Amino acid sequence: MADAVATQTLFDGERKAILKFTNISDGTGETKVLKVDVSSLLPNASSQTCDGVTITNIIASTDGMGITLFWDATTDVVIATIPQNTNYRLKLGDLGGFWNNSGAGKNGDVLLSTVGASANDSYTLTLEMTKHYS
Repeated sequence: MADAVATQTLFDGERKAILKFTNISDGTGETKVLKVDVSSLLPNASSQTCDGVTITNIIASTDGMGITLFWDATTDVVIATIPQNTNYRLKLGDLGGFWNNSGAGKNGDVLLSTVGASANDSYTLTLEMTKHYS
């Protein structure tokens, strides 16, 4: 058996994307699972492919387990850690958001690991992002 996970695209427009992720764990958890694949987001009106995002808002609810988000790179870089048993909101738009500063091998994608997952633990995570194009 495996964790019951789901991804939902709430909005994918010219400049903004909003994605929602859920997990009900069987105790195995997730380890650096690809959650935001920027190349799968819709291209802009000039047919340019999205090659990165800036995270402008993080909304999460965790029950029993925590979450760590990473920028995918040769050496992955932690974006944020969301504690266990919390309702969490980090509004970053006024500060410019979390932009990808991961260095060598970065591809713009976002990975997720759970922390301390046990059977029936869960999370709901929503990421609001500004899209970038090459």
